[in-house]
Parts: sequence; C-alpha cells; structure tokens
Amino acid sequence: MPSHLADPDHNLSFTRGLFLGDLREDLLLPFPAPDKEGLESLTAILDSYRAFAKAHLDTRKQDHDGKFSDAVLAGMAELGLMGLNIPEAYGGFGAGAIVTNRVFGEIGATDAALAVYFGAHQSIGCKGITLFGTEDQKQRWLTSCASGARIAGFCLTEAGSGSDAQAMRTSAVPSADGSHYLLNGQKIWISNAGYAGVFTVFAKVPTVVDGKAKERVTAFIVDAHAPGVSLGKIEEKMGIKASDTRSVSFDNVQVPVADRLGDVGQGFKIALEVLNAGRLGLAAASTRGAQAILEVALAHAKQREQFGRSIGSFEMIQRKFASLAVDVYASDAAWMVTAGMVDRGGIDFSLETAACKVFGSELVFRAASEALQIAGGIGYSKEYPYEQALRDSRINMIFEGTNEIQRALIALSGLQQPGEELKAIGKAFKDPLRSIGAIGSFLSERVKKKLVKPEFEQVHASLADEAAMIAENIHDLALAVERALLRHGKEIIERQFDQERMANAAIDIYLAACTLVRASWAIEQAGGPEKAPADLDHAKLFVPAASRRARRAVRAMDRNQDARLKGIAERALASGVLTVKLPTDA
Repeated sequence: MPSHLADPDHNLSFTRGLFLGDLREDLLLPFPAPDKEGLESLTAILDSYRAFAKAHLDTRKQDHDGKFSDAVLAGMAELGLMGLNIPEAYGGFGAGAIVTNRVFGEIGATDAALAVYFGAHQSIGCKGITLFGTEDQKQRWLTSCASGARIAGFCLTEAGSGSDAQAMRTSAVPSADGSHYLLNGQKIWISNAGYAGVFTVFAKVPTVVDGKAKERVTAFIVDAHAPGVSLGKIEEKMGIKASDTRSVSFDNVQVPVADRLGDVGQGFKIALEVLNAGRLGLAAASTRGAQAILEVALAHAKQREQFGRSIGSFEMIQRKFASLAVDVYASDAAWMVTAGMVDRGGIDFSLETAACKVFGSELVFRAASEALQIAGGIGYSKEYPYEQALRDSRINMIFEGTNEIQRALIALSGLQQPGEELKAIGKAFKDPLRSIGAIGSFLSERVKKKLVKPEFEQVHASLADEAAMIAENIHDLALAVERALLRHGKEIIERQFDQERMANAAIDIYLAACTLVRASWAIEQAGGPEKAPADLDHAKLFVPAASRRARRAVRAMDRNQDARLKGIAERALASGVLTVKLPTDA
C-alpha cells in the first residue's frame, strides 16, 4: 500500500491521539517550508499562473456567462496545471502536496469557479487512478489527463445518497462472459460534467460473500463519451457559476473489466482516500480566497472616509481585519502542516484534512461576509467583487462532505480507540480474578491520565504559555471523552450534540497546534521573537481564542441544555411551525 495514503488502520494520527490525551508532536514536525530550490520552482509556477490570470481571467464575465472562455481552458492546459500532481512518468509535473495545494490556493484566490474546475479534475477526478490504478490504467488515462486533453470528473453523489455512499443505487453488473460490466444509474451535482472526458464512477457490484448474495461499492474508470452516458442540463447555481455542474446518467454503459479501479468492494475506501486529497485542496483554496477578498476590503477601508477619517482607523473595523488575519494565518498553517504529512508518508491525515476543510470553508464565508460589511452599500452591488465572493464561498461548507458530516467523522473516528479500550476493560471486570493484571494496568493508566498532562517539547520558549493552554485542552478533552463513553456507551453514536462539541474542540486544538509549529519555525528562522513580531502576534491571539472555544465545547459535554434544544426542534418538526405563535398571529 502506498505510504502517502491516510491508511488509518496502520498509521498514527495527531487528531485521533487527542481523544486519548496523547500529544503526538512529532507528527506535526518539521514545519514543511520548501527549500531554496523548491521555492524557486513553486514561484515560477505561481508567476506563470498570475500572468495568465491577469491576461485571460475575467471573473465577473465568467460569473455572468456561466462558463469559462476557451482561452482560459486552453491556458490552464498549456501551463501544465492540469497535470500538476500527476506523476512525471505519465506526463505530469509530479508535484507533492505542498506545491499542489499552494497552487490550488492561488487559483482559489483569483477565481473560485476555476478552482473547482482545477480541483474536480486533479484532486478528485483522476486522483483515484493516480493512487489505485494499474500501470495499464495509468498509461491509458493519466497521460491525456496530465496534458489537459482529457478532463476528469468524480461521480459519487446520488439523489438518495450524498455523504451516505453505502445507500447508492447505481449498479455495475458483470457480463455473462466476464469481459465487462453493465453500468446503470444516475449521479448528481457532478463538477466538470460538461467538460469531462473521463469519470471515476462508484457503483454497487453484486457478489457472493460467505455463500450470501451481497452488493459491494466498487470504483470504475468510465469514458465520458461511451454509448449510454448522457448529461443533464447545466445547474443554475447560487455561485461558482462558470463551473459546469450537471447530472450524469448511465444507461447500460459497457465498462471493460480492465477499467475497474481496484478490487470489487474497494470503492468506499478509494472514495475516502480521494476525498482526503480534495478536502485539503479545498481548505487551501478557501484560505487564500479569504485573504484575497479581505485585501480588497483593506484597500477600500484605507481610502473610504467617514467623519473626516478613513474607516480603517475605527477599532470596530480593525477588529474585523485583525481577527480574520489571525484565522487566515492559522488556516494556512494547518493546511501546510497537513500537506507536509501527506508528502512525508506513513501518517494518517484523514481527520486532519477534515479539520482543515471545516475551518477553511467556514473562514472564507465569514471573511466574504465581513468584507461586504466593511464595503457597506457598494458591497451589495454587482459592480464590486464582494457579493460574488459571498455567493461563491458558500458552497465550500457543502462540497466533498458537508461540515456536519466532517464533524461526525472526526468525533466518531476519534472515539473508536477509547471506546474499544473501555469495552475491553468492561469484559475484564466480568472475570476479575483472571484479568487482575489488565484491570490494574487500566486503573493505573486512568490515574496517570487524570494527573499527568501532555507537554509540547519543541515549541519556542516565547510561546510556552500558549503551548500549555493547548496541552491542557488535550488533557481535558480526553477526560471528557472517557466520561461520555462511560455515561452513554454505544449510544454515543446517536448523541450528535456531543459529537459536534468533541469535533469542534479537536479542530481548534489541531489548528492551534499547527499555529504553534508555524510561529515557532518563523521565530527560529528570524533569530528571535523580537524579529518576528507579526508571527508572534498572530499566534498569541489565535491560540488563546482557540483554547477558549475548545474549553467551552468540552465543558458543555457535562453542562448543557441539550434536552431543551431537542424539545424545541422536535416540536417544530412535528408541527411544521418553527416556534410559539405571537398573540397577534391568526
């Protein structure tokens, strides 16, 4: 199995460790700053893209027309960007996660719809072939994808199955002679559908397991122009309008056995691995997009005057810029640290990409909203970029698994090992005489967990207080997780209020830890905190804020108003009326 896969069954994860009270600092290090040669190569790519974007990108026109110009599509291919992370052996650039996601971020900063085009092709569309394809499949499909001659799309979502991939109805039935599969079904919300020459499609294959008929999710490489493949109308969306989004239907499409991706039943794993890559790119694009629209607002705040002074001099406006700058700093730190994990290999980064996606996607929507607020009345006008930024940014909280699903994923995955440990000790207590050693070990570890807090060992001394805050958050989260498991047992899977709290705490802890790593690196490089005042300020604002949020989330697992929340929601759902009527309501 390739070392760069998340592979949670074998590799350690920083975020999973938080639920056990473990601080796996070594997984975050070193901060993955490129060396001189790598930076020069990255700068050349970014400069080429910027020159192209300046000459050919007209974001407002693309939003109005709902499509890209031919020059934009041709230019992306000519720059080699459509093969950026495809291995050199198949005609690509062979870029690692750091370079790919930094470029993704640059595209997201200039045009959100173009970032979708780029990401749907490379981060998810043909990523499965790169990760799991046979040599023959890579030779036949990746070379044309790398050149941009063939654009890729990713077909997972159905009308009745979004994040619940197991509920899909699309089927792939083997032919009698075993030469091909007959593919039938429909996928919806497929980015790049109208441009695509190849799809990665997920379908259920009938098979026999232990003598019983089963259906197993399996991945296929499908020629987008094969007989039986048809497209629905272009979706009229709120934002990212130039992105071509449609339904894709498959009517007895013959897919050669040679184009099955992986083994029968491996589709769900392939989808998860592919989406890990997509979520990281989405985080980078969201973060750089947030910075871009805020810098437009900065320029406006410097020149717009009220009461005889620029609005940028007012503290309520300054607070907006400062708090969002701090969050951009942290989000950049997190996607970079996570990309470093991908490039190093041997680390489970699945929950980290989810955390980056949640934080980055919510950041860019908040940034666009605040930028529009700073702009005032003109922010609401189509003549200025603010309202489009707000529309374009909204999709990111839905893309590639909603943020609610990501939070559930983080919580339930993080709970797995603590839950298994408590289950095992529960069995031991049923036969205490034979299990006295296991029980004693459990009790001593429990005492140790309560008394001993983890510590950062490689954070710069100027950030010692902030490091201690996050270490305490980790300690408190682990104790709260144990209490929740002892209180609710297997019913924890239904307690989404608590899942959300655990996930929010874990996300804030991860972002704060990445911020510490980034700021420590910057301080060391500069030669001391007095020579890196901006990094120090960002870290000293973000970490305490994230720590407070994490502390509140953990505390609310024990003291909350969940019963009342549930009561109000269930009354509304049962009646169809949101809340209590006014005396004036008829």
